Amino acid sequence: MVALDDMLVHDITDRARQIQFSRVLLTVLAGTFYALGWITARTFGVVWLALTWSAVAVKLGWQEGRKTAPKSR
Repeated sequence: MVALDDMLVHDITDRARQIQFSRVLLTVLAGTFYALGWITARTFGVVWLALTWSAVAVKLGWQEGRKTAPKSR
């Protein structure tokens, strides 16, 4: 078992008293909004890439399909 001397206990107590609840709360809140924004940006980035990739694939397929020789009557 580790023995804590009085000096170490007082140092921990002093540092704990310096922590402000409002500042911690605001930091957690800001971090939550930051994470939400980051996740949203990543999600829309992936969705945008999927949509544009699909649109280009359809366009190229359309162009390739129009290259076939017309049927003779």
